[in-house]
Amino acid sequence: MQQVFSQPGKPAPHIAGQADAAVRRTVFIVDDEDLIRTSLASLLRSMELEVKDFPSTAAFLAAPKVSGPSCLVLDVRLRGESGLAFQQSLAGRGLGHMPVIIMTGHGDVSMTVRAMKAGARDFLEKPFRDQDMIDAVIAALELDAKRLVVERSLEELRGCWASLTPREREVLEHVASGRLNKQIAGEMGIAEITAKIHRGQGMRKMRSRSVAELVRKMQALGVIRETV
Repeated sequence: MQQVFSQPGKPAPHIAGQADAAVRRTVFIVDDEDLIRTSLASLLRSMELEVKDFPSTAAFLAAPKVSGPSCLVLDVRLRGESGLAFQQSLAGRGLGHMPVIIMTGHGDVSMTVRAMKAGARDFLEKPFRDQDMIDAVIAALELDAKRLVVERSLEELRGCWASLTPREREVLEHVASGRLNKQIAGEMGIAEITAKIHRGQGMRKMRSRSVAELVRKMQALGVIRETV
């Protein structure tokens, strides 16, 4: 790797979107070459990232994973299972969400295509510039951070939906289809004031200020289909 830092001792530059101490961003490295693995780990730690490095895929799998944003830097040529084969198995191991950066000293077009088809975020050929690896890692971590935001938002939505009574859910499904309180009452065989109360309580529990907002949330939950 070619060193790009020309001023030893200078503080690492600020990373756009870098997490604070409360939410660590973690980079997992799997490479069976000790020198490359430790050098890369040192580089990424200089960027104030949490780094966990492993000599094998088995060691990586055995290690505890993290709840914050993370990514995997994976070498293609490993003892035993190849990096590409391991990458393709990640989804079946419950790690399909983790952005992967593939690195190799023996790259070719077919290998690059295979890695990208399997979902690799980036593909770097050794020797690569330090900055190229830093850029790839930061982009991967930002992608995973966005995924986590979406997942947590969905988890909150699921909690809101679970808090509804069966009657409130039924009313909101009618609301999402565009029916008015009077129409909902007629459909459900209840008083209009009762439909209005259920509607108000349901909207409050779903934290929705408008029907459009409610519809978007119900679509995100898969309760109703998105309109084409």
